[in-house]
Amino acid sequence: MAEQLSTAIESSIEKTNLILKDIEQAYGWPKSQRNQSYCALRTVLHLLRDRMPVQESVEFAAQLPLLLRGIYFEGWTPTDVPVKLNRDDFLFEVRQHFPYDVEGGTERVVQVVMDALSRHITQDQWEDVKDNMPRDLVQIFP
Repeated sequence: MAEQLSTAIESSIEKTNLILKDIEQAYGWPKSQRNQSYCALRTVLHLLRDRMPVQESVEFAAQLPLLLRGIYFEGWTPTDVPVKLNRDDFLFEVRQHFPYDVEGGTERVVQVVMDALSRHITQDQWEDVKDNMPRDLVQIFP
């Protein structure tokens, strides 16, 4: 049993690192900037989570690695969702929680994170996520 737990945790860390590396590669960031990629991922995940209805949010989270699933649900209040955010509101919230200045600005941060996430969940689930977002926001999704 302990061996299974260890394997599950190691696998989750490995999958999480792949997503973080995707973000870093898109920007050309070295691994030493892992805090930036983590902050970008966490920020966008929380905003996606809060923008989706509870059931859709849970279905999306089920496809995330165990470690990211914990980060995703951290601080979540299901009774307060979905929060109505249009594109400008979403980008404003990203800017409030992502304190780094990066090439391409906030919109690029969202695009890079969404692109990384879209490669690690099923296409059907990705379409469900997009279906729960406002049209003006979906336009910047991959």
